[in-house]
Amino acid sequence: MTNENKLFQEFPPVSTEQWEKIILKDLKGADYQKKLVWRTDEGFQVRPYYRAEDLENLDYLEALPNHFPYTRGFKTKDNYWNIVQEITEKDPKIANSIAVNAILKGANTISFCNKNVNSEQDLAFLLQNVDLEKNAVQFRCANSYLELMKWFVQYVNEQHFDKSKIAGAIDFDTIIYSLKKGKFYRDAASDLQKIVELLEITSEFPLFKIVNVNGLAMHNAGATIVQELGYALGIANEYLNFATEKGVPSEKIAAKMQFTLSVGSNYFMEIAKLRAARVLWATLIEQYHPESDSAYQLVLNSVASSWNKTLYDPYVNMLRSTTEAMSAALGGADSIALKPFDVAYKQEDEFSSRISRNTQIILKEESYFDKVIDPAAGSYYIENLTNFVIEHSWQLFRQTEIEGGFIKSIQKIKTAIEESARKRDMDIATRKYVLLGTNQYPNTNESMLDKIEVNKTCDSEGLKSYRGAAAFEALRLETEEFTKKHHRPKVFLLKVGNLAMRQARAGFITNFFGCIGYEILDNAGFANAKEGVKTALDATPDFIVLCSSDEEYATIGVEIVTQIKDINKSIPVIIAGNPTEILDLLNESGVDDYIHVKNNVLEKLNEYNKMYFRCVK
Repeated sequence: MTNENKLFQEFPPVSTEQWEKIILKDLKGADYQKKLVWRTDEGFQVRPYYRAEDLENLDYLEALPNHFPYTRGFKTKDNYWNIVQEITEKDPKIANSIAVNAILKGANTISFCNKNVNSEQDLAFLLQNVDLEKNAVQFRCANSYLELMKWFVQYVNEQHFDKSKIAGAIDFDTIIYSLKKGKFYRDAASDLQKIVELLEITSEFPLFKIVNVNGLAMHNAGATIVQELGYALGIANEYLNFATEKGVPSEKIAAKMQFTLSVGSNYFMEIAKLRAARVLWATLIEQYHPESDSAYQLVLNSVASSWNKTLYDPYVNMLRSTTEAMSAALGGADSIALKPFDVAYKQEDEFSSRISRNTQIILKEESYFDKVIDPAAGSYYIENLTNFVIEHSWQLFRQTEIEGGFIKSIQKIKTAIEESARKRDMDIATRKYVLLGTNQYPNTNESMLDKIEVNKTCDSEGLKSYRGAAAFEALRLETEEFTKKHHRPKVFLLKVGNLAMRQARAGFITNFFGCIGYEILDNAGFANAKEGVKTALDATPDFIVLCSSDEEYATIGVEIVTQIKDINKSIPVIIAGNPTEILDLLNESGVDDYIHVKNNVLEKLNEYNKMYFRCVK
């Protein structure tokens, strides 16, 4: 018997039933489902723990990397990915200078905005000194991708590049265009026909993708992970159907497609999403009976979420981007683009671009994320998440196909994503979803109004991208604008009684009013009502919030409120908490409002801004 076996004899096996008994005992009668089971936005339930037995029905677990159904990806030597530098600068010459600098400092894929590229000469300026055999390029926002690719082919010929080494992609996704704009550029048939033309133009560029299934656009409009994947699969199927009906072999069109998927802050779910995407694609393309296995090799271009980036406390965006890069790398992305931390209020500069680039370099060079292929494999938790995402996304895809496919269901899909966005907005408004520094734990003394350089708006008739923090930020910007002309609203925390309760409730109120930038007047607390009332009124606040325990609200609380109202009836007095049993008593004494965890924080803060600004004006 080995020493290893002797060691494990010290730890007898524990059954799931034994674990459950201990958990139920520790819960002391609390509801197991409510306390420990997480119901995701995608509609499935995640248990508090998983065991080896939960992997028994997952038939793909024995598959190695580069083996069907490709859950573990296609890499067999290492976990290499391309570091993408997104450039929003529209002037071709300036954008080129930024690109050359980014390549020198670690990027190996450049994503250009081609809005102002209107000729072959403009494209030459854009690509000058970029070695296209060593660095991939992505083209976004082109006025005409057909014209752009003709110029690109001509440029490659003139520079004598090896076409077999030219890698990259264009952001051609006419179906997403119609979803966002509310209509096709011309009509569905004409726009889809461009696929065939683009295939012909780029026939000598095997590594260059001409169809980009843009799940990112749906994510940034509020879609769930399941919606992003399920609908992206529906879009891909439309392109496959069209091309094969036009006589294009399935393996030929598949080889020229890539998926651009978001990577958000839900760390493990995002890893599972990328792993699931490969299985879903393999399952779909298998139905087209490709003659080459290369058709199964889905290229995953991952882009960090814009939806979760915030204007206030923007350096938190660096942390968000770091976990997003980690999820993308561990999930096996082929290329990763991170958002500059200041994306919410200005165009990226050298510093913010460097941070987004160096985050990935550190993950490679110091954390060795590029050394291990699919490190999540075999994890009870992540494998089950992956399976949940596969099942629910495939179910949504099939339902879309039953209803006629993505294009015929496009209005219904738009409505479904908007409904998901409303739910996510409600979660932010009620703090079920925390945006650090925005709807929870704000920097109360931060000012951003004068730092805003760009206002990004969407005026299309279709699906709109937005940031989840925008509604909270709008209220806080209102406060900043008001402060310029008047003064910053002040909230006095009148703390009395039970030390633990008053401190907890004072912290809650600080976070609450801090979300709209009100000044918080804090203190150590008061021994009696008279002292507290005098100090509060001497501070000339705009609001007084009483912070204590429910029991003490019935006694000293009533006393304090009565004294304040006797001296100044106009100043709002608010109770921190929701003492339902004594509401009538408190209301009679003059309490104006109650702030507690059941509030819709966004609605309540909006009421305070309207009330106060109207009163002062």
